[in-house]
Amino acid sequence: MLQLSNVSKLFNPGTPDEKIALIGINLKLNPGDFVTVIGSNGAGKSTLMNIISGVMTPDTGDVRIEGEAIQQLSEYQRSRWIGRVFQDPMAGTAPRMSIEENLAMAYMRGKKRGFGFGVTAHKRKFFHEQLKRLGIGLEHRVRAKVGLLSGGERQALSLLMATFTKPQILLLDEHTAALDPARAELITRLTDEIVREMKLTTLMVTHNMEQAIRLGNRLIMMDKGRIILDVNEERKKHLTVEQLLGEFEQISGSKLSDDRVVLG
Repeated sequence: MLQLSNVSKLFNPGTPDEKIALIGINLKLNPGDFVTVIGSNGAGKSTLMNIISGVMTPDTGDVRIEGEAIQQLSEYQRSRWIGRVFQDPMAGTAPRMSIEENLAMAYMRGKKRGFGFGVTAHKRKFFHEQLKRLGIGLEHRVRAKVGLLSGGERQALSLLMATFTKPQILLLDEHTAALDPARAELITRLTDEIVREMKLTTLMVTHNMEQAIRLGNRLIMMDKGRIILDVNEERKKHLTVEQLLGEFEQISGSKLSDDRVVLG
């Protein structure tokens, strides 16, 4: 379970560039929840992900996983609970290392590093089985340098690396935004399959409204550092992009004008 209580974040306080990033965020994800997050540029989505993952520390409020306060822990310390996939396919992997070496690093996430980092026969068999689940042939290229993979292949590998140790929280930070439509759809399908199969508690930021509606059992919309809409599973089943746009305009008093938001 992930819980944020009264979380706020202010950038450049006391200067002309002062900016409120998050204001009194209260958010609870129950085990197995798959929550999509939508909102305009500057709404606070990335700041929310960075505070959960440990990249940033909140000015006020608590962040808890399974009841344990983690807001003072480093990003590395939180990695035992949290897996994250970034927007940039180049992030989250080591391009000069092979596929199996990258998987070996992910396998040790949250554990003490030592001589166990090497790729043993047992690990190689496990990695082969996990790569085969992706259905894109990476299990036959385990010694290939990750830097030689396409963006879609690399993002599929990043998704696998973030999930195969079954993290308690999975963070997906616009992880299909940099891909072409065909590859984005592949990663979207793999995401849905892996999250469902592993019953992962997931928070996914997306710029695609149709994707936000289609995936997961809950949707939240952010604007100006606040959560302005929280749609439950039953209502989400019947939600349309047009209704979502209307909700935003009614609550915020303005139209969603971010050019990066894709309607479907």
